[in-house]
Amino acid sequence: MTCQTASCCRVESLVSIDERGQMVLPKELRDRAGIKAGDKLAVISWEKDGVICCLSLLKAEQLAEGVRDILGPVMQGLGTKV
Repeated sequence: MTCQTASCCRVESLVSIDERGQMVLPKELRDRAGIKAGDKLAVISWEKDGVICCLSLLKAEQLAEGVRDILGPVMQGLGTKV
């Protein structure tokens, strides 16, 4: 998916990291994203000059679906069931 409008990418909130490395996603944001207790989130990082400069969260199920969407046709072309 590509960002076609300026409104697709924005700062949603600021969160703090506690001494145990934990953070809390605000309830309103969790509700809008459909994130529930027990959900798995993939942490995606981007590096610039060898330093991580950006972190994104993606629902693990959506990551798996994306991989299947991309690799499924390739694997079927090789005669492998996905």
